[in-house]
Amino acid sequence: MFAIGEFARHGRVSVRMLRHYDAIGLLRPAHVDPATGYRSYQAAQLTELNRIVALKDLGFTLEQVRAMLAEQVGVEQVRDLLALRRADLEAAVAATAQRLAQVEARLQAIELDGRLPDHEVVVKHLPAVRLAELSTSAGSFHPDDIGPVVHPLCAELGRRLATAEVTPVGRLTCYYVEDGGGAVTVHAAVPVATEHGPARNGLSIIDLPAGDHATLVHRGPMDAVLPAWQALAHWADAHGRHSTGPARELYLDCPADPAHWVTELQEPLADLRAV
Repeated sequence: MFAIGEFARHGRVSVRMLRHYDAIGLLRPAHVDPATGYRSYQAAQLTELNRIVALKDLGFTLEQVRAMLAEQVGVEQVRDLLALRRADLEAAVAATAQRLAQVEARLQAIELDGRLPDHEVVVKHLPAVRLAELSTSAGSFHPDDIGPVVHPLCAELGRRLATAEVTPVGRLTCYYVEDGGGAVTVHAAVPVATEHGPARNGLSIIDLPAGDHATLVHRGPMDAVLPAWQALAHWADAHGRHSTGPARELYLDCPADPAHWVTELQEPLADLRAV
């Protein structure tokens, strides 16, 4: 079971959106604590969430989505609807093309239904690491909120590193911290060889602790990373494990064409060596 904030992160939606879906009866939590009112969700509900978001992104109203789900619209019908929408999106501007990639990722997640996509989870014990980082805020885990924030943040990190008098000793890492109210703090960081101390050229020097992580390698653009992250969520749920800190994206190879990017996804989990 996942708390509403964690489920929102795995589903790449906002907490507010989940609460609204609950209020209108579109996606009910698996459990609501009668004493606190806290909502909890199961990993299996990610497939239902993916259907809702995919249909909504195709232009259907929530009332239309409700009716379609009541009629048990299948993956093939969703695929046909997506194909019709694709013809319009391909003729649109670059921002619309990015939205298409997000819809494609939702469709792939629906088709996979939690099965691992051509790669397996590997459990690793990652050592403690010292990072030089920049951070900023995004409205939620939704790609429309995260995407416009990550790229400028990473570019600014690179510019400041050049004059920060610190030595990078590893690859770019991004991680994300939900603040409890739906907003997300986005961190862009690189490992550095330096003494812990005050900020350098606006870069914070922080330490991430050692720990066990469930990892998965994603190959391709980050717009299509959703199925891999959700596969990790299914794996964690199947093994009775829960996140113990912010998930990370370690960028192993970033050539000019994002289709050839290689990124390791790292989910910190408790007691993985006992699995």
